[in-house]
Amino acid sequence: MKTSFRLSFLVLAAASLFNPVKLPAAKAAPAVIAAAQHEHSEFEATLNAPYHGDGTVRGQPDARSFTLSFDYPGLQQGLGARWQLELVAPGGRTVQRWQGSVQLAGRPRDVTVRWQGRLNGRRPAPGIYRVRLHAVADETVEQSWEIAVGQLPAPLMPAFAPLPTAHPGMGAAPAPASLPYTVYYGNLHSQTSHSDGGAPLDNCKGAQEPQTAPYGPDAAYPYARDRGLDLLMVSEHNHMYDGSDGTDSGADPAVAKALYQSGLQAARGFNAAHPGFLALYGMEWGVISKGGHLNIFNSDELLGWEKNGRGDLLADTATARSDYGALYTLMKERGWIGQFNHPANGGQFVVNGVALGYTPDGDAAMALCEVLNTSAFSTNDKEQETRRSNFEQACNKALEAGYHVAFSSNQDNHCANWGASYTNRTAVLVPNGVPLTRDSFVEALRARRVFATMDKHAQLVFTANGRLMGERFDNSGPLVLKAHYASDGGKRVASVAVMEGVPGRNGTVTQVAAQAEVSIVPAPGQHFYYVKLTQDDGNVLWSAPVWVNQVAPAIKP
Repeated sequence: MKTSFRLSFLVLAAASLFNPVKLPAAKAAPAVIAAAQHEHSEFEATLNAPYHGDGTVRGQPDARSFTLSFDYPGLQQGLGARWQLELVAPGGRTVQRWQGSVQLAGRPRDVTVRWQGRLNGRRPAPGIYRVRLHAVADETVEQSWEIAVGQLPAPLMPAFAPLPTAHPGMGAAPAPASLPYTVYYGNLHSQTSHSDGGAPLDNCKGAQEPQTAPYGPDAAYPYARDRGLDLLMVSEHNHMYDGSDGTDSGADPAVAKALYQSGLQAARGFNAAHPGFLALYGMEWGVISKGGHLNIFNSDELLGWEKNGRGDLLADTATARSDYGALYTLMKERGWIGQFNHPANGGQFVVNGVALGYTPDGDAAMALCEVLNTSAFSTNDKEQETRRSNFEQACNKALEAGYHVAFSSNQDNHCANWGASYTNRTAVLVPNGVPLTRDSFVEALRARRVFATMDKHAQLVFTANGRLMGERFDNSGPLVLKAHYASDGGKRVASVAVMEGVPGRNGTVTQVAAQAEVSIVPAPGQHFYYVKLTQDDGNVLWSAPVWVNQVAPAIKP
């Protein structure tokens, strides 16, 4: 899917009542939104904030334009959306604000906001600023990106021997003293004609009616491989195997189950014929309204809740709609691994009345959280899509709830451009000499040996006292945190942020350092740390966290 937040109309509308930000008046939303009733009818808002000034105004090198993109696929009646854009200084103070409204009528709308690069008539103090979008229609969307203002010194980076990859160039062979892993880059979220994807680029206007597009997994895997990906996950909506976005009362359960098995067979057949590429097939489980989407990467069973008119289950295994606690328990029992897809800050993945509610079974089953997603309905096949959604705040909420998740960066392709809409990838680390298979991929996810990147030519490896990102360990005394970076695209590091949180605290993740190498002594107790690194082109990489239990040093007799 494509929006920043995936909540039901009523939950989001209610939540917006408590938002303290005052926005300009816009045309009131109708009591019932007149939109096509499919899984992707929802408000979307994205923010494109160039990292550097555009240099077009003499004497104002920080001037640049921000682009706000709004859409509501399937909308059949006009709807007003209000927006507010804030420029936030490094200390957290809002230093400039813009606001306005747009009228949506079933097609995308862009708004350009020009910043002249000055504050109160003066050049602003140099630093890393944040541009924050708050948009309200029938639901609320928030997006934010960092930008560089002024001349900033590049951070010092530790020496790093790039890890080998599957392609010539950076790390093509193991470097001396490098970690014993190979990096594989892929897209872990996409759809084909087995559900509501697979439309040709010249005729892809949004989500397709289930099973009507021409291109299935057999087209997606070679496309992704030819575009240089090492792996592609085809994640079909689990409730569309009856060929309907609702429930087809005349559906044959044998046909639905056979279609799922055919997808698994397509992946196995492609892998057998193309060693070195990993074709994955599975499901995107759940619905948007009072739910939330998550991927299950390694299930050979189709899960579902829909039944036909005779009461036959249209799946292999029954799972109650939106019962995430029960799903997590089943996933743990079966050994299935999952990913939170485009998570919202509230209203999704509810367990015991709590959004992103923690359970031990969920912690065992959920390995990834999608921190970035390009537009699900992008038709760009030149890796230049500008509509991108950031979910770091929601992923931080999952981490603070106690989930041990690594970050992933995917495309959610519904058009036939699998992995080609932008340069973002999820990267997994597999031991050198171990073939890339579903088993080795799942093992890497269990270990959280993953980083998320907006640049397919970059690497980010985070260590704590030499322990690799993804690990959980006890520590006593100083903790040395290091961010290791490499690029074969000529990029350099513009900024580094070491982030810290406390699992189970349900609080706020904060930045504790702006250096690539730092030594700290954590307070006693549980902590997690990860690194967010921004390149000089504005593309961001996120490491997996490390989880540290800080204990008091032993007292010598």
